[in-house]
Amino acid sequence: MSEKEFPIEDITNKIKDILLEPEIRFCGLIDSTGELITGQFKSGIIPLESDSRRRQMFQELVHRVANRTGFDANLGRVKYSASRREEVVIMSFPIGKYVIMVIAEPGVNIDRLGWKIIDKLGKQWSEFQGF
Repeated sequence: MSEKEFPIEDITNKIKDILLEPEIRFCGLIDSTGELITGQFKSGIIPLESDSRRRQMFQELVHRVANRTGFDANLGRVKYSASRREEVVIMSFPIGKYVIMVIAEPGVNIDRLGWKIIDKLGKQWSEFQGF
């Protein structure tokens, strides 16, 4: 897939905008193999997992996202999913073979943040039909 079909630079700018939210720790674009394409931790944030454990987390996330598509015909596409853990909230925003992954502070209002992120990603994100 070319950058023209999937504008990495545009997504990178949207990720930077998402990172401006005070409760966000990390935001990144992950491909279907679990590779981080673009993204980062907010300045000053110390990751809670090592690089290798984060890579494993990315791979497991894209696997779970891919498995959910089997229900799309009857239930509709997933807009986002969230997992509230003791130390963080992990959110995923699927688009075709890619996923935007967000790690936020544990006390965040998940629905409010989810819709705020969809708004920042743009209307085309929530209506995207996939590749």
